[in-house]
Amino acid sequence: MRYPAVAGAFYPADRARLAALLDQLMPAPATEMAAMGVLVPHAGYVYSGACAGAVWNAVAVPERVLLIGPNHTGRGAALAAAEESHWATPLGQLAVDRDLLEALAARLDLLRFDSRAHSAEHCLEVQLPFIQRRRPDVRIAPLVLGVTAAPTLRAIGRALAEVIESCPEPRPLIAVSTDMTHYESAEVAREKDRAALDCLEALDGEALARVVRQRGISMCGAAGAVVALEALRIVGARSGKTLGYTHSGEVTGDDSEVVAYAGMVFC
Repeated sequence: MRYPAVAGAFYPADRARLAALLDQLMPAPATEMAAMGVLVPHAGYVYSGACAGAVWNAVAVPERVLLIGPNHTGRGAALAAAEESHWATPLGQLAVDRDLLEALAARLDLLRFDSRAHSAEHCLEVQLPFIQRRRPDVRIAPLVLGVTAAPTLRAIGRALAEVIESCPEPRPLIAVSTDMTHYESAEVAREKDRAALDCLEALDGEALARVVRQRGISMCGAAGAVVALEALRIVGARSGKTLGYTHSGEVTGDDSEVVAYAGMVFC
């Protein structure tokens, strides 16, 4: 069992309080967009919960969700799959889709099943209550990565596409967890992030990697986004749509140094 690392900090640890907050962030009626992928932020819910909730409330959540995020802690393997059979949140347990992860591992020598990479990592954990509230019987396939080399990211994306295409309908949803620009003014963050969002909306992973590098965009999940864009393009997605963009200054009132958040769907 993988137990919560940031319950009580990033989101309520109390089941009833968490459920009530999620219902505020995802007010009924939920729409059922047939998305192939999503991009969601992973800060504390007070900062990015509304942005994440808008995305999770907009899509039809299938039985299987593959989550990709950055390894903030630096622990464990460079590409790490969840080792535990279940992950817990205050809302209950979620089953890990071992079959999906094994299929990916069969195509990627780099992939390791490594609990160290996930035990203290928050980027995927904060998505789980949203997913559970929408689809209690969901199975999750959590991946975190610390690798950034472009050829490796493309190879991971191609392997992921092969696995997705081998699955019966409805196919697994690819969920990328990332925040956008960190610790710049709101104005600078918005300008930089617009360039990144243009690449994301065009499903252009190579352009995203180039823009992030050339513009110095501190998008923590950029590598995972490049992986996802490669896979989504192969499996037939045509474009991305930005559903929301916000930053921490809208909560703190201080626009001088913010962390920015975006929510997107890919169809």
